Amino acid sequence: MAWPLKTFDDLLSLIRASEREYNLDVITRAYWLAESSHRDQKRLSGSPYISHPVAVACILVELGMDSESVAAGLLHDVVEDTPISLDQIKKDFGAEIAGLTDGVTKLGRIPYSSREVQQAENLRKMLIAMSEDIRVIIVKLADRLHNMRTIEFMPPQKQRDKALENMEVYAPIAHRLGIRAMKEELEDLSLRILDPMAYQEIESGLELRSGERTKFIESTKKKIFERVSTIIPNVYLEGRVKSINGIYRKMFVQGKTMDEIYDIYAVRVIVDTVNDCYNVLGVIHDMFRPIPNRFKDYISTPKPNMYQSLHTTVIGSEGIPFEVQIRTWEMHHTAEYGIAAHWKYKLGLSAKGQDQFEKRLSWIRQMLDNEKDSEDATDLVRMIKSDLVPEEVFVFTPRGDVISLPAGATVIDFAYAIHSAVGNRMTGAKVDKRIVPIDYRVKTGEIIEVLTSKEAHGPSRDWLKIVQTSEARNKIRTWFKHERRDENIAEGKSELDRELRRNNIVLSEEELANVLEKIGPRHNCHSVEDVYAAIGYGGVQIWKILPKLRETSQKERQASVPVAPVAEKPQRPVSHANAGIIVEGMDNCLIKISRCCNPLPGDEIIGFITRGFGVSVHKRSCSNVPRDLTEAVEPERWVRVHWAGEVKEEFKSTLEITAEDRSGLLVDITQQLFNMHLFIHSLNSRELKDSKAVISATITINGLDQLRNIIDRLSKIKGVLTVRRP
Repeated sequence: MAWPLKTFDDLLSLIRASEREYNLDVITRAYWLAESSHRDQKRLSGSPYISHPVAVACILVELGMDSESVAAGLLHDVVEDTPISLDQIKKDFGAEIAGLTDGVTKLGRIPYSSREVQQAENLRKMLIAMSEDIRVIIVKLADRLHNMRTIEFMPPQKQRDKALENMEVYAPIAHRLGIRAMKEELEDLSLRILDPMAYQEIESGLELRSGERTKFIESTKKKIFERVSTIIPNVYLEGRVKSINGIYRKMFVQGKTMDEIYDIYAVRVIVDTVNDCYNVLGVIHDMFRPIPNRFKDYISTPKPNMYQSLHTTVIGSEGIPFEVQIRTWEMHHTAEYGIAAHWKYKLGLSAKGQDQFEKRLSWIRQMLDNEKDSEDATDLVRMIKSDLVPEEVFVFTPRGDVISLPAGATVIDFAYAIHSAVGNRMTGAKVDKRIVPIDYRVKTGEIIEVLTSKEAHGPSRDWLKIVQTSEARNKIRTWFKHERRDENIAEGKSELDRELRRNNIVLSEEELANVLEKIGPRHNCHSVEDVYAAIGYGGVQIWKILPKLRETSQKERQASVPVAPVAEKPQRPVSHANAGIIVEGMDNCLIKISRCCNPLPGDEIIGFITRGFGVSVHKRSCSNVPRDLTEAVEPERWVRVHWAGEVKEEFKSTLEITAEDRSGLLVDITQQLFNMHLFIHSLNSRELKDSKAVISATITINGLDQLRNIIDRLSKIKGVLTVRRP
């Protein structure tokens, strides 16, 4: 769809046709400053650049925003893309318009280490500005919307990047602010870029049924109006069709056909009072057959964005299911315009309305508070992706209070949503008076009771892998950060050491300390111990620092490893603490544990000199080791190695467990490994034809003695036939 260029005359026409009184002097001055500043600039389409800020201002007028927002829409690119300074904007238009303009202006001139960090810093700046003035994000959303309407002129990869960012960040924000039309258009335009074939399929399906749809909606509206208007005054009805992205999510995510989606068609009934809403509901259920479990009361339990309405799905006489939404006029304004309704209809000016307005913005401050506890700038992007998803569940405390959580949230998320002290003392949970596992995912309508104990020792580190909300994750990290520093340091060292070995990165203690000391400040860590502690409680993700460690390791070892001939008499043995292995005849060489056989302390081993990567250590019985070394292709490259006297390293080992297949087998094996305090890297199972199952478990151990003990204990589990190393 080609959108016509907007001119200042179009903007003035919209202002005159609106229901508001605008300050035309301010808006006109803002236009002329933008027009003169952007005069020599063109958009990618070749059109004058001023057409973009004018189009943004038009969208803001359509939303009913105030004069200051419209002026900021006209000026939003002036500071970023022209020599005009923010001080000049402040001098000419005042602090309010300057603040809005600055909030929307990106941090593009500041160098950052990655595009992810750049995006996170822009979002952080915008959220801080939003917490002070919510109009900032509404101007930004209008800017995004117009850019999406003209996105075909951008390079394909940039189109996909922008579309994905809309889906993950801006559409969820528009949803939380309740601006339905903007959210749905952003999603549909983004979907057209990300999955054009699916978009076209749905669009074609809707076009084929457009005549049938119009006829059905009009006849249904007529039936409802004739029945309802006789008993309820001032009834207004309108029809709507579900957005293309809404249909896409149900078709391609839930695996439904268009015929199986019951709310493609909907009729809205708008009345004067809440009592009228429930009376209309009774009439609708008397006229049509309601579909079970398809009734939702968002009036008594509003969504987090304060959306209120009654939803019910019924089947008409033609056998076509459709949704009926029933709401008051005030609810309708909030549903369509969200936060913008406060400017368009001058709502929320009373003390009660102001409280509601503040409540609707509390999530911004909560997100900023959570972000303060994070050492990683990009956590902010993940928070928006996880916490602002459109799908929500509504659950109850035993006292009847409603708690809203993102879909997929667990009972741990629920506990931390109540209070951090409740989460930290949590020992279990009951759902509808029934004890559930700690990773249970809550569902709408359930009553959750958190079981706590004063003797509880705090959360488990495993909870970080279970929780879905950033609020819970940051509160758990904060607890470990403050309560378990020594434990965090030890855990961080152990975790980093495991990852270095797994990635074959070898650094001396001094080299490692130097690297950690250099990268520490960017993660708010002031010492090497701070870095280890942050890794231990999850504040720093290892994958983000591995590239720097790998680069240092490679620089230190650019020179090829000297290969000494195998001596008849062993030279002075050197113990390599990083692997607990002695290579006869070599000093300071790189040691690598071979993954093909994963030798353990106690196994008979042999070394193979690789080209440029040190000595690879194998079990002597490994299939890759020749039985007779004298017949090997290059016998001189095989060297004698043996374990050091006391090995303090940990090693990966895989066990293959064959057992009679039964319910709960995997749970029993997992519990036994957990009871032995083993780190489980992976756990997989497969069925055999003879009612047996094979379970493969990769774990971290410190030697053969521990392995024998593990095999002995696993062998005692009911139904286990054999336990062996493959």
